Amino acid sequence: MTNLLQKSGGCQCGRVRYTASVDPAEAYLCHCRMCQRATGGFAASFVSVEQADVDWDGEPDFYESSPIAERPFCARCGTPLGFRFKTGSTKMDLTVGSFDDPGDFVPKHHFGAESLHEAWLDTSALPRIRTDEYEVLVQKWRQAGVEPPP
Repeated sequence: MTNLLQKSGGCQCGRVRYTASVDPAEAYLCHCRMCQRATGGFAASFVSVEQADVDWDGEPDFYESSPIAERPFCARCGTPLGFRFKTGSTKMDLTVGSFDDPGDFVPKHHFGAESLHEAWLDTSALPRIRTDEYEVLVQKWRQAGVEPPP
């Protein structure tokens, strides 16, 4: 039995929003070179969902990233929203970072391990700097007339 949660998310600018029935245990990291390039990161963090369980409010744009797959994104702000095969699957992946509250997700495996960058996996020994403690950034937000986002 799965524990589906109703979770909302969307792009940075708010043009594309979604609500999805999600099993938090279906999250994973994809390290393949296509995902690295599509997200600009060392890996893409995804959660697998049924396409029928995603309700879009503001349709995403789709980029045909290969002959077999396409990726939803927002053409206005550039936020990557997921991945899906063009045919043959009822499932798709949504990017964990696009959820309003991604705190329920814990990755269950690594995929695309041939391109995995070990140095980026365990970063627990690195110093941690909170954005609200970085005075240069705080001042830039305030100079723009707003308080820094939480």
